[in-house]
Amino acid sequence: MPVKFIETSLPDVFLLEPDVFKDDRGFFMETYHQRRYAEGGIDHVFVQDNHSHSKQGTLRGLHYQLKHAQGKLVYVITGEIFDVVADIRQGSPTFGQWTGARLSAENKRQIFVPEGFAHGFCVLSGIADVIYKCTDFYVPDDEYGIFWSDPDIGIDWPIDNPVLSAKDSRNPRLAEVTEDLLPRYSG
Repeated sequence: MPVKFIETSLPDVFLLEPDVFKDDRGFFMETYHQRRYAEGGIDHVFVQDNHSHSKQGTLRGLHYQLKHAQGKLVYVITGEIFDVVADIRQGSPTFGQWTGARLSAENKRQIFVPEGFAHGFCVLSGIADVIYKCTDFYVPDDEYGIFWSDPDIGIDWPIDNPVLSAKDSRNPRLAEVTEDLLPRYSG
């Protein structure tokens, strides 16, 4: 059962399309297969799975971790989201650039977010259940954020007035974040 890896405009950020086998009973798919994903360039060890349930118009992000950086493999099991990955690594040739994709229970696409990138999504359907595998454990004191509508990044979100957490509504713009609070590009 192969999985299709689609390169994005950001290095090491992949959009994935797993094989889905449908019949009159429903469908079957592998949401992760270590050997196949490693062959495609995702050779990370995942240590934690998270499940996020959100209502329409919710925007979560842009989040990142610094000392306990998390790579993430993200997919949707109910509903539809617009998922965004932004390169915030100091010294990166794609610093401040972003890529986005619609992920849904219908299209069964996944996106891989490498360590050092900021991640966020907005919910386009009535509700959405998002699952993501992480390469490190969540440490609350190591969570940082970038303002969702930072004009210097210029994300083309498909919603105008999102529902934000109090914390996300106070995130700084990328230009306001001091160098010691940004990941470094290692080339």
